[in-house]
Amino acid sequence: MKLINIGFGNMVNASRLIAIVSPESAPIKRIVQEARDKGVLIDATYGRRTRAVIITDSDHVVLSAVQPETVANRLDDTVDEEALSDE
Repeated sequence: MKLINIGFGNMVNASRLIAIVSPESAPIKRIVQEARDKGVLIDATYGRRTRAVIITDSDHVVLSAVQPETVANRLDDTVDEEALSDE
């Protein structure tokens, strides 16, 4: 199991990620509100501005104060490390 740092020491399982998106569009805001209503929203922003919305295969939605590009780069680094360890 590989974990990705999404800011402030919080981690998510890399194999469970479906999407890392920006929170500014209306459809994403709707997804966040629906997750909040269903009780599957995880706010990992520590009171800061939400910059990335992470959607998992278990329908959990995670809010992060780190840019989506940064999370994606950390995911790429994790995948690269995994490939090297397989060789």
